[in-house]
Amino acid sequence: MNVVDVKNLTKYYGKFRALNEVNLKIKQGEVLGFLGPNGAGKTTTIRILLGLLRSSEGQAKLFGKDAWEDAVEIHRQLAYVPGDVHLWPNLTGGEVIDLFCKLRGGLDDIRREKLIKRFDLDPTKKCKTYSKGNRQKVALIAAFASDVDLFILDEPTSGLDPLMSAVFQDCVSKAKEDGKTVLMSSHILADVEKLCDRISIIRKGEIAETGTLSELRHMTQMSIEVETGKAIVGLEQIKGIDNLSVEGLKARFEINSDKIDEVMRHLANFNIRFLTSTPPTLEELFMRHYGDDLVDLNQASERSVS
Repeated sequence: MNVVDVKNLTKYYGKFRALNEVNLKIKQGEVLGFLGPNGAGKTTTIRILLGLLRSSEGQAKLFGKDAWEDAVEIHRQLAYVPGDVHLWPNLTGGEVIDLFCKLRGGLDDIRREKLIKRFDLDPTKKCKTYSKGNRQKVALIAAFASDVDLFILDEPTSGLDPLMSAVFQDCVSKAKEDGKTVLMSSHILADVEKLCDRISIIRKGEIAETGTLSELRHMTQMSIEVETGKAIVGLEQIKGIDNLSVEGLKARFEINSDKIDEVMRHLANFNIRFLTSTPPTLEELFMRHYGDDLVDLNQASERSVS
């Protein structure tokens, strides 16, 4: 059974369709990265999973239960961390952590103390005195100190410095080792690339791609740099090669993954001395889906200025 099972999820706000037949599946012990810019539909999807919004069509189930009908029961098994944490101003950080944990599956006191120390939080201070980063720490400590099976993290490292972000990464890795399930939305692509087993990219309310990073890389091009003992000729005749640049005994180009064998056989005729291949980064995969949107945004901005 999937811990999260979303089928054909659609959400309308009036006539505006925010989600269009979104499908997501997350297995137990899996970390899924949920990527997309603001307005793509990430937060709407998460709010439906949390039972805060009701879908217009389709279904969303967590632990085999309906996200809307069984929200109270489901929340005992999950921990949620938003990107902008609001806390009760007159409670201390420690009191808030204890309250959140008691509302969920329970509190591990030893883990709580270790997390407070690792995140360098003073739990005796009132929440109204905390910075954004410290409020985020309270929510993360409360989440990872709870005895739950699912973590839903929506921009969880917002406001954290690089050192605390590294602590967060360790917490997610430990949760995965313990068989916990994680749905993580983040603009920090390095976190997603390091932590996630699979990635779903959402664009304009629809899932554009889902797969492991290696699977997504397989569907795009990698960069090749090569130096040979003899001048290279004939690369321009191989289909699938783009952005070819040849300077004497050196060549640079991008190649579809299904053409690598053919290219290597061709290059072997020229006495390969040095070769590096670089797979696309997660950022490049992401830009493959959103590059056009950014161009349109920049053009609109230029028109408004002029």
